[in-house]
Amino acid sequence: MHQYSDLIMLFNDCFLASHNTVLVRGDDEPIYLPADSDNPHHRVVFAHGYYASGLHEIAHWCLAGEKRRQQVDYGYWYCPDGRDDAQQKAFEAVEVKPQAIEWGLCAAAGFRFNVSTDNLSGSAEPDRAGFQRKVHGQVLRYAEDGFPPRAARFMAALAQFYGQKPPVAADFPLPEAL
Repeated sequence: MHQYSDLIMLFNDCFLASHNTVLVRGDDEPIYLPADSDNPHHRVVFAHGYYASGLHEIAHWCLAGEKRRQQVDYGYWYCPDGRDDAQQKAFEAVEVKPQAIEWGLCAAAGFRFNVSTDNLSGSAEPDRAGFQRKVHGQVLRYAEDGFPPRAARFMAALAQFYGQKPPVAADFPLPEAL
């Protein structure tokens, strides 16, 4: 049901003309690449054709401002899997808003959202439940106050394509297992 090719088509329909940006299936780690002399379009590259990776990378793009979108990976520091406790806390602090947007995109597409603490081989033991509560609080704020404009636009396209209603706060329940 959820094909990465549909995600690419929808994203490109929404943002190629208005933002000169395309979604690209990558063969390696995800990355954002601004247009350059070899590529006329900005590229949101997601990992290995994974639908969830595509939604996650789109969420980052929906949050990034104009200046950030002129830099490789938005100019952000990224510490890969294998983080210590301080690095994990810093990672989680910057991931709350993108993962809340990702949750909104998932709801609009009728796709299951999974919060990601993304530290499988690190020395830090992530507080997954605590992080999910923070993401949940942020998605509820977005549902009440409005998602960022590009996120809202893409959520509308996803909802229409998948025959979903636009998500509201009640569509973001906190898992009872927390």
